Amino acid sequence: MPRTARPPRDPLALVGLLWEPSTRVGRSGVTIGSIVTAAIGLTDAEGLSALTMRRVADDVGVPVMTLYGHVPGKAELIELMLDHVAGATYAGHDVPGEVGDWRAGLEHIAQRVFEHGCAHAWALEVPPARPVLGPGVCRTYELELAPLDGIGLELLEMDETLTAVRSLATSAARWQVTLDAARRDSQLTDLEWWELVGPRIAQAMRDEHLPISSKVGQAVASAGDPQRTLSAGLTLMLDGLEGRLQAR
Repeated sequence: MPRTARPPRDPLALVGLLWEPSTRVGRSGVTIGSIVTAAIGLTDAEGLSALTMRRVADDVGVPVMTLYGHVPGKAELIELMLDHVAGATYAGHDVPGEVGDWRAGLEHIAQRVFEHGCAHAWALEVPPARPVLGPGVCRTYELELAPLDGIGLELLEMDETLTAVRSLATSAARWQVTLDAARRDSQLTDLEWWELVGPRIAQAMRDEHLPISSKVGQAVASAGDPQRTLSAGLTLMLDGLEGRLQAR
């Protein structure tokens, strides 16, 4: 799960916010839960660049200093948001350990991480760093390890396999989000874009000798398909894992 670029000022205080959040409700009626919910709604709609403590305070209808009385700063707020979003990965969906064998479970994880990432695109913007393990992250990690438990992997291999699956899905989600933005901003379909730039690229590359990539490029003939690429990469990975398990 991605983390904030600037670490929280007090990691121990953040652990307390994550695991022992205050439930006090002052005269404003604001709680940490309502602050996090408002912040997620804002960033889902407008992106991470729109997130400021003042903007969240305005959205929940309190002075910004009231907000600081619940959450120390933006870095801590983002951590709370990330943990909340992580914990909701399988809300309304089957959990990985209940969809079939280990392979079906990992395919389900990849699809949910992809779809969840696209739904909360702002989380893909947060650079990874040292993780702070909140309840949402920990409970989702437990659910996602279930398909790998008892199939013959060492403990470290279980973690590495899950991390690799999630990395594939997160990368595909990031690609999908940026591709959608490019299509929206250009107001061109992929076909229209290639018709526009294709002749210029062909002219610029006329003296290049690229026999292999030219053949592959003609076969792709699009801006790419993140979902298809995810599926292909996951199949290769799981085929390799299955072969390793069979060889043991």
